[in-house]
Amino acid sequence: MATQPDICIRGAGIVGRTLALLLARERLRVALVDVPSTAQTPDVRAYSLNIAAQSLLQDLRCWPEGTAVTPVHQMQVFGDQGGALTFGAQDLGVGELNWMVDVPVLGARLAAAVQFQPLIEVVDAPVAAPLTVVCEGRASQTRAELVVAFDITAYPQHAVATRLSCEQPHGGVARQWFGWGQVPGLSEPQADILALLPLGGEGGHDVALVWSVHPGRASQLLAMPGDEFADTLSQASHFALGRMTLTAERAVWPLQLARAERWIGPMPGQSKQAFALAGDAAHALHPLAGQGLNVGLADVAELVRVIQSKEFWRPLHDLKLLRRYERARQADVQAMGWVTDNLQRLFAQPGPVWQNLRNWGMRGFDCSGPLKHWMTRQAMGANHNPPSA
Repeated sequence: MATQPDICIRGAGIVGRTLALLLARERLRVALVDVPSTAQTPDVRAYSLNIAAQSLLQDLRCWPEGTAVTPVHQMQVFGDQGGALTFGAQDLGVGELNWMVDVPVLGARLAAAVQFQPLIEVVDAPVAAPLTVVCEGRASQTRAELVVAFDITAYPQHAVATRLSCEQPHGGVARQWFGWGQVPGLSEPQADILALLPLGGEGGHDVALVWSVHPGRASQLLAMPGDEFADTLSQASHFALGRMTLTAERAVWPLQLARAERWIGPMPGQSKQAFALAGDAAHALHPLAGQGLNVGLADVAELVRVIQSKEFWRPLHDLKLLRRYERARQADVQAMGWVTDNLQRLFAQPGPVWQNLRNWGMRGFDCSGPLKHWMTRQAMGANHNPPSA
């Protein structure tokens, strides 16, 4: 860059690009480090975004349109012995609970916006800046170089993801089943979580699958011919959407709960430079609540709010300033991690006593009225506002 940037963002994914655009709007010069992906297969993920994330992206004019965004009007959750939960937008007096967003389309819109922002320069290597924000994902090389410990609790599950076309329309309903599956080589069935998420817009027949299963079961599912895999999934989902047809490659990755021991700090050997972590570089959650990107975008919104409200005399590398961001976000992320981790563990407990307890709890929570509404609004992000323009 011709002049030193105010902020260098390492990682040009959705979190990094969103942060760059928000900072440029604050008249800050941004260097965005974009290293081309070496992935050979198409990205089959679809993100569940809440109202806070939608407001943030709409404010940047990067919210996708048409069939790339699908409103979710209801979520149905089924236990392993008759327990069930239903969350409806109508019950809360809103149009949608959240939206399923196609990852490649959202990424392309953000990339186009970055190209038209003169205060953002896309670079292929890090450059010195008063503040470096690390948005490289959970396998962040920069975090490792900064010697920031990443506390990882590995789950005994891998996520199998793909996309399918269904015989019946999804109706704007996200569906999730907690169940048990037989694993080759193991005598006892293992807990799994199957989620079918609506895609293709209103009235669509397409869904994104996220199936959290034992690693041995994941290998078995990947090795199946496409037709056999689709039939297995149709049966596992109790034919809720009829027969299914595979429309994309299958992907798999290990699941974990993780959190960086610190989210901010001085850059080694530099008295006037600091760093902050955001997104998956700072934390990772189980996908059962679909909050991964929502949490990452909430990091972005909070960091921008902290910078907006800083005293005029504080530099961007001021650690007291950055601790405001760290304190605010660590509390929220810890709470979300606690919820998802305990839900996963609760449904992974074998035996009739645990089975009866959790399904009784689901039925009771479904009738809890105000508590259920409060929890739903929390997941929707209804109490979070984007940073001001």
